[in-house]
Amino acid sequence: MTEGVKKIDIARPSLGNDEWQALREPIESGWLTQGPKVQAFETAFAERHTVSHALATTSCTTALHLALAALDIGPGDEVIVPSFTWVATANVVIYCGATPVLVDIDAATMNIDIAAVAAAITPNTRAIIPVHLFGLCADINALREVLPDHVKIIEDAACAAGANYHGTPAGGLGDAAAFSFHPRKSITTGEGGMLTTNDDAIAEIATKMRNHGAAVPEEIRVAGPKPYLLPDFEVLGFNYRMTDLQGAVGLVQLGKLDTFIDERAKWAAWYRERLAGLEWLQLPDEPIGGRHAWQAFVTQVDPKTAPSPRNVIMETLEAAGIATRPGTHAVHMLGYYQQRFSYIDDSFPASRAAAENSLALPLHNLMSKSDFIRIADALENV
Repeated sequence: MTEGVKKIDIARPSLGNDEWQALREPIESGWLTQGPKVQAFETAFAERHTVSHALATTSCTTALHLALAALDIGPGDEVIVPSFTWVATANVVIYCGATPVLVDIDAATMNIDIAAVAAAITPNTRAIIPVHLFGLCADINALREVLPDHVKIIEDAACAAGANYHGTPAGGLGDAAAFSFHPRKSITTGEGGMLTTNDDAIAEIATKMRNHGAAVPEEIRVAGPKPYLLPDFEVLGFNYRMTDLQGAVGLVQLGKLDTFIDERAKWAAWYRERLAGLEWLQLPDEPIGGRHAWQAFVTQVDPKTAPSPRNVIMETLEAAGIATRPGTHAVHMLGYYQQRFSYIDDSFPASRAAAENSLALPLHNLMSKSDFIRIADALENV
């Protein structure tokens, strides 16, 4: 990178004095673990996404694992997962002792391919984890048409806070969903996640499992008539609790979510208009009848017409001080999955093509107009 040139990051969390001040109350009260701030964050998140229950967790990964565990997914069960996703989507299935059944994606949307799902269903299929990749909701109605009624839908909504599908917010489209608050997401708590569901039974067992399996949540026990007694432990659980420090920050961030998405959508539209003349670059579209959350702006480089291979373009932009990334990876091309399940690179062609040709451009709420112009200029001059 040329010395003195400002680096444009692929993503940056938008945090400030509001979040800083929000930390005062839990710090001054001494209640740092899961408590009133987490509860307030959960309530507000559930209201924003119009779901009955929201349970804060340590990450989206643990929220996904918690959802599967609450559904008693285990050995002998199969869970369908798109291959083009972050590896955690498949890993959580293995954590439960179940088998992840990878399927290919739709080349245009990079979301799960419906025909591939239909072909992958067996008598052992217990669940599916459609990914709302980069903030674009998977086609849930089309999925329901090919899924047997008993197959549970767990949305991987890691990138989709604030997104909606034909008017229904992400998080309430399936039986359960998991969100991420990693710093690359639209809103952040540092690390952190959220499990949402409209199913009372899932919520009840997940609430216990999140807190080691305790019959009574810690904040309720402490506020009860006998805080000196320990609760019973009725099920095997985990320590997946969010801290009140994170809950306080998350509550502030959630209040900014729609403003953040509106701004991202504006610049996503700007990208699409400005870069429309680059025939070698496929650009993402807004969904019809829904709302994209624009966690990332992920394009695809056409290897047949591009002036250089994707990785060379990324290297060129990096040298110009512009950070880029592949959209994500193809799970079937990762060493562990090839060794354990005998996948080869060509097992899922669309996922492989997306892994090799997707190009995420900077999109976050701390970018200036000059940043976007500089990125567009650099792409046009590749």
